[in-house]
Amino acid sequence: MVAVVLALGGCAAERAELPEGVAVTVQQLRSDVAARTAQVRVVNDSAEDLRIDRVELQDDRFIGALARERDSTVPAGRTVDLRIELSASDCSVPSDARAESTVVVTTADGTAHRVRAADPLGFIAALHERECLAAAVAAVTSLSWGAFTPSAPGAPAALRLDLVPTGAAGTVRIVDVRPTNLLQFAAPSTDPFPVGREIDGRDGPSSIQVPLVPLRCDAHAVQEDKRGTVFVVAVETAGAEGVIEVAATAEHRGAILAWVARWCGFG
Repeated sequence: MVAVVLALGGCAAERAELPEGVAVTVQQLRSDVAARTAQVRVVNDSAEDLRIDRVELQDDRFIGALARERDSTVPAGRTVDLRIELSASDCSVPSDARAESTVVVTTADGTAHRVRAADPLGFIAALHERECLAAAVAAVTSLSWGAFTPSAPGAPAALRLDLVPTGAAGTVRIVDVRPTNLLQFAAPSTDPFPVGREIDGRDGPSSIQVPLVPLRCDAHAVQEDKRGTVFVVAVETAGAEGVIEVAATAEHRGAILAWVARWCGFG
């Protein structure tokens, strides 16, 4: 993995470059997503072990600096991922895929090496855009899953999407609801469920009945399910469009999985 490293000016305690042969990038692994963490990946292609006392990620798209205060050693010829916790997205900053992150690596001798770090997967821009869209929607209306009505095998169940406007000015258009890895809306189609409803922040509460049928009757998939009741909802606001996630409650998740098992004949 090659990092883009640009020299920046600094004070006497700082150096613009990392030691020769050392590079950093910023990554987010699949296991980081739920924990809201990321990795500063340190590649040490030098002949010497690299001892690190502190790593700080600076990026205007997050609120405040993100620091890891822990001694770490990156052996010569090795690559080590250093996990950092991410703060909330700063939605006063425009989403910009071209924005760059700065990483400050403080080595054991007390020198702070300030460098630009590439984000090769572009996860920061995507995270910022996604979270700020969700914040814009939440400012106008809440979206949550209400009552679940199970059904007999062969017939669709129903899950109620509750919309409760906040009273604030603004509108949100609910475009559609996407199927999950476990649930769809009309067998055998995996098309989104169209909604096409515009919500004004000063409207009264409303709801939408969403029909459900199992996407597949796989007992193992039900037993191992983690995201089968997390629905992606396409939305549009005055300034953006995209998708947000609306997860079923733990109670509804249990009821839905039990219904799938009965519907499919292995419950």
